[in-house]
Amino acid sequence: MRTKQIEQIKTTLKLTQKQKNILVGLILGDGHLETLNKGRTYRLKVEHSPKQKDYFEWLYTNFKDWVNKVPELRTRVSLGKSIGTYSFNTYSSGLLRFYGKQFYPNGKKIIPKIIDKIITPQSLAVWFMDDGSIKSKFHKTLLIHTHGYSKDDLELIKKVLKDKFGLKVGLQKQYDKWRLYIFSESVNDFKKIISPYILPSMRYKLGNTNA
Repeated sequence: MRTKQIEQIKTTLKLTQKQKNILVGLILGDGHLETLNKGRTYRLKVEHSPKQKDYFEWLYTNFKDWVNKVPELRTRVSLGKSIGTYSFNTYSSGLLRFYGKQFYPNGKKIIPKIIDKIITPQSLAVWFMDDGSIKSKFHKTLLIHTHGYSKDDLELIKKVLKDKFGLKVGLQKQYDKWRLYIFSESVNDFKKIISPYILPSMRYKLGNTNA
């Protein structure tokens, strides 16, 4: 597609509330915002394995108007093994600048101070679909794998989850990193909040505790 056509498409882009909800969850999780012009515009990069194809296709469907090419399975060889991934990049747009400045103020992803104002139940569900799991089949506790964040970031989101959603959340050290865990007494409340937004193919992450 010609540059002039792309620039014309960009003038028609908008972010719906649903897209904003999903975007916040993605950035908290495995999604990434990238700028190629020192923060004037940003683009969203999403990548998942074939095991999460249904989830990936749902994400793509929700941002289809923002994507130039239909995603295809790509493979690469690492340590002698063939690894397949699905990915897409959105158009670069100033509409994503707010999120880029909040989550990447110095180039490294953080949890922004205003997270309490922009996180929604759907954001929380997307974050869990990206990075959540049940601790084990012997436990009711749910985890969100947050190894890329500092302890201060996680103390902030821990407080937001308590104040905004009424969830009792702890921090668990794993090697030199930290992850969030939902206390067993809050698991049912957590599930009630996110279940309306969890895709059928991702419900296994909630375990078998009447999700």
